[in-house]
Amino acid sequence: MRKAVSSWDQAAFRAVATRHWPGADRVLPRLSRSADHGLLWFGLAAGAVALGGRPARRAALRGAASLALASATVNTLGKRSVRRARPLADVVPLVRRLARQPITTSFPSGHSASAAAFATGVALENPGWGLALAPVAASVCFSRVYTGVHYPGDVLAGAALGAGAAFAVRGLVPTRQQLAPPARPQADAPALPEGRGLVVVANPGSGQRLTERPDVVGPLRSVLPRAEFLTVGGEPDGPASLEDALEAGAARARELGGALGVLGGDGTVNAAAAVARRHGLPLAVLPGGTYNHFAYDLGIETLGDACRAVECGEAVAVDMVRIRGGVERDERWFLNTFSVGAYPELVRIRERWAPRIGAWPAGILAAVHVLRTGRPVTVEINGRRQAVWTVFAGNCTYRGLGAAPVRRHDLADGVLDVRIVTAGRLARTRLLIAALTGGIRSTPVLGTARPRRLRIGGLHSGAHFAYDGETAPVPGGLTLEKENEALVVYRLPTGP
Repeated sequence: MRKAVSSWDQAAFRAVATRHWPGADRVLPRLSRSADHGLLWFGLAAGAVALGGRPARRAALRGAASLALASATVNTLGKRSVRRARPLADVVPLVRRLARQPITTSFPSGHSASAAAFATGVALENPGWGLALAPVAASVCFSRVYTGVHYPGDVLAGAALGAGAAFAVRGLVPTRQQLAPPARPQADAPALPEGRGLVVVANPGSGQRLTERPDVVGPLRSVLPRAEFLTVGGEPDGPASLEDALEAGAARARELGGALGVLGGDGTVNAAAAVARRHGLPLAVLPGGTYNHFAYDLGIETLGDACRAVECGEAVAVDMVRIRGGVERDERWFLNTFSVGAYPELVRIRERWAPRIGAWPAGILAAVHVLRTGRPVTVEINGRRQAVWTVFAGNCTYRGLGAAPVRRHDLADGVLDVRIVTAGRLARTRLLIAALTGGIRSTPVLGTARPRRLRIGGLHSGAHFAYDGETAPVPGGLTLEKENEALVVYRLPTGP
């Protein structure tokens, strides 16, 4: 059996080598060289991370992780276990041969493993993008036989190994489709075909997306032709402030028996959530900001997702957190996160620099600045006084482990996710080392709790707190209180 397979492999190699392939002599050798050391795929991943949105970044990172696992497996196990010699290149036309011939063993093909791993990893995250990459990946695989450096069996084995690596990564880090629907429990909300009964408040000054694409309301009108739109500052006789627009939009939505929609970033969504809760209206979140954390936790990553959710009428009840100040009726809400200490300063610096250099570069530079110049703050937490770098409180439990977690699965679990980075000798360094080595759960500088209520006081005059990307001065003491299932929001339908 083994001899028959080897004979077939060699015969197939000779058939490819001796056949004339019109136009391939210019393309395939160059394509093969471009994939050396995974450069082609890492370049595509870097471009997606830099230029794409969150779905593109997630697909690119999954593809890169799959490639890395496949490459490590090929180089540590595959080539050392089966020491197969390379094909003799005598039958391959000189014009096809690579300038630098590989010196490693032939089985399996590392280039094919990398190509299949990257394309499969991307496809598991986004089938459409994976399908677009499939011809490129297949061409890289075929080029290894075409240029005479691998037998077809090497290529098939490498491709199988690469696809297996992508599925192994998916087993460790589930894709969005594998995760159970977020933000339970389900709630009643009207289905609004073509947006009938939906009043959308658009805030052009919110986030990077709307400022870069001020015409974003236009495409929405074509998808939701029966929806009504209010643009903050968009018309001379229209609402001049976000608060006025939200109140007017909520009043109109109640007349229509529909829902309030909001197009903007997390700060705008925060303001709309408070108004929708007060008026007893379901909220439709249309992502239009820089980060869109709340929309993404609902499973809504594009405007198309939001429109589909509104038309289907699928909604969930989510928790909100009330922030009570020291003055009566001084009340705010947050949907995502709250913090005091270093992070509010980071937000203030980022917002000051973002108009000049962009949101992502400003965020990175602001973090570096705060880590270099920041100082601990003294705060009372539930009556206990201590020095801290930052106090983080999330609305519901976040999945990340560190002091800056990234995503929630359940938006109605009834608790605050409190994480406190205490001050002390080399606290920031110790926290960073713990995060890098996987010991974040046991590091003494990070304390965690899951209360329903949190009291914060004792901050110095001029201190600020951050909530949902906005900042405000601390009005003496603060109390955070959960309100379970306070708001009904549309979410991405889970069915086909």
